[in-house]
Amino acid sequence: MNPDTNTAAQYWRRNLQIIFSYLAVWFAVSFGCGIVFVDELNQFNLFGFKLGYWFANQGSIFVFSALTIAYAVRMSHLDNEFDVHE
Repeated sequence: MNPDTNTAAQYWRRNLQIIFSYLAVWFAVSFGCGIVFVDELNQFNLFGFKLGYWFANQGSIFVFSALTIAYAVRMSHLDNEFDVHE
């Protein structure tokens, strides 16, 4: 079933909102926690490592994996909402 132009525009707008919100989280974690706030985060330890170091090396990977899974789930809900699922 082909959506009309208005529905397609709404779907694309919502898709871009989701993408940009996850990109903001990605930027905050990778740039913020790994570079900008590393000195403040290094005051705390996690699993025996300084928190800034841990975020730069391991924490970002966990956050990025969670973002990928969250994006897939959220897009599945959006596809169902706009009736464009498989």
